[in-house]
Amino acid sequence: QVQLVESGGGSVQAGWSLRLSCAAAGDTASTYCMAWFRQAPGKERERVARISSSAYTSVADSVKGRFSISRDNARNTLYLQMNSLEPEDSGMYYCAAERLVCPVGNGFRFWGQGTQVTVSS
Repeated sequence: QVQLVESGGGSVQAGWSLRLSCAAAGDTASTYCMAWFRQAPGKERERVARISSSAYTSVADSVKGRFSISRDNARNTLYLQMNSLEPEDSGMYYCAAERLVCPVGNGFRFWGQGTQVTVSS
């Protein structure tokens, strides 16, 4: 199995950028579908972006054009580049992974502990 540790969150002003990282250990991350989710207080968990083991990417409509997902297989690390941040982007961001095939929704077996992102107006 794989262990995931997120980092890079923080408090920023609207319009600023952050890059989140998810370090994977215990397995080769290149064989996994990986994704970023976020959850704001009182709201349901939302899938932000996903990248398959073949490097196909998809991004939620709410962040399209502002966020991008990528992976560095040599470093066994997943990234989420977040530009033009808005207060609505605030929440706890989680890294998730599932071996080989991307789940349709939230059905990822492996999750990180989360990193907090707060965007002020």
